[in-house]
Amino acid sequence: MRGGTSKCWLFNAFDVDPLIAQAGGLDAILTSAFGSGDPRQLDGVGGGSSTTSKAAIVRRSSEPGIDVDYLFAQVAIGDRQVEWGSNCGNCATAIGLYALQSGFVPVDSATTTVRMRNQNTGAILDAQIATPGGMIPTEGDAAVPGTSALGVPVGLTFTGLAAGAATLLPTGAAADQISIADHTYRATMVVAGAPAALFNAADLGLTGAEDNQTIAEHLPLLLSLRRESSLRMGLSKPGDPISHAIPKVGVVGPPADYRTSAGVDIRAEDYDISVRMLSMLAPHPAIGLTSAVAVAAASTVTGGVVTDNTQVRWPGSLRVGTPAGVLDVDLSVSLDGVLESVTLHRAARRIASAELFVTAPAPAPALVGSAR
Repeated sequence: MRGGTSKCWLFNAFDVDPLIAQAGGLDAILTSAFGSGDPRQLDGVGGGSSTTSKAAIVRRSSEPGIDVDYLFAQVAIGDRQVEWGSNCGNCATAIGLYALQSGFVPVDSATTTVRMRNQNTGAILDAQIATPGGMIPTEGDAAVPGTSALGVPVGLTFTGLAAGAATLLPTGAAADQISIADHTYRATMVVAGAPAALFNAADLGLTGAEDNQTIAEHLPLLLSLRRESSLRMGLSKPGDPISHAIPKVGVVGPPADYRTSAGVDIRAEDYDISVRMLSMLAPHPAIGLTSAVAVAAASTVTGGVVTDNTQVRWPGSLRVGTPAGVLDVDLSVSLDGVLESVTLHRAARRIASAELFVTAPAPAPALVGSAR
C-alpha cells in the first residue's frame, strides 16, 4: 500500500507468525522479500529507496481500546538488515486503511476511527476515514506534498503526547550544544512521534530551505551529529552498533523563498518553519510523519531551536516547509502549553494483494571463462 509519500508492504501476522521459525526469523523473511543486499533490490519488491523499503506486521490487538497492533520494519537496501527501532506515520496511514478494508474493525455509518498501537515504540495513533453510509472507500482524490498520486483521505492523529517536558526532552534541556572539529552545533532533542535531533541550520552554514543535493553535501557531518545525539539522548552507548533509523536528524531554519523538488515556487510567507530531514543515509524527499510530530513537539519548547526559527505561526497549527512542499500540521495544546496531540492529513491507496516468494541468500556466483 501507499501511505502518504511511502510505500509499505503490510503482512497479516496470521500469515507470517507460523513461518518465522522455519525461515530463520523476520529479518530473513523481509530482506529476502525486498531483495536487500542489492542497491537496486532487484530480486524483491523493494524500490531501492528508504521510502519504498518499508514493511509492517499487522495483527488484531488483545489490548482493550486498541484495534490493531503493528510492528514497523525499515528494511535496509544494500545490506540484509532490518531496523526495528522506530515508527512510520506514512505507513500508519496505510495501516489504518488496510485494517478497515481487511475487516479488522467494524465500519461506522459516517466516519470510522481505527485505533492503532505501534509495537516498536508504544505510540498510540488514530486513523480517521470517512465511511458515509457504511461504505468502505477504495479510491479517493486526496493529495499530499511529495507525490502526484491521489488516495483515500486519512486523518492521522498521534495521541498521548502530554507527558510533559521530562519525557519530551530526554536531555532535560531546551537546546543542547554538540562540538565537532572545533565547531559547535545547537540542537533541540525531543522524543515525540520519534526521537529526533533538530539542528540550527545557520550553525551548518545553511538556511534550512536548501534543495536535497545541497543537504547531501553535509551528510557526513549530519551522521556524526546523529551519533553524538544518540549518546546524549540515551538511545545508545559508546561502542554500540550505529543505528541509521533513530534518532531522526535534520536541520531547521526560518521560512525563506524556495523551489520544491517538483519545481513549484514557495514563498516565505506561506509557511512557518523550514525543515530538511535525513532518512536512513540520505536526505528525505519530503518529511517523515514521525519527524513532523517531533518538529511540532519542539515548536512548543520555549528557547529551543524550532521556536527560535519559527515565524508567522497560527494558533493550533504549524506549516512545515519541506523539499516536497508545505505540510500542514494541526496541534492540540493544553492550557499550560503541553502538546497533547498532533493531526496530519494524508492519503492512502491499496496497490496490490500478493503472494511473495522468499528464498535464502544466493551464494556468490562462480566466474565463468576466467582469464588464463
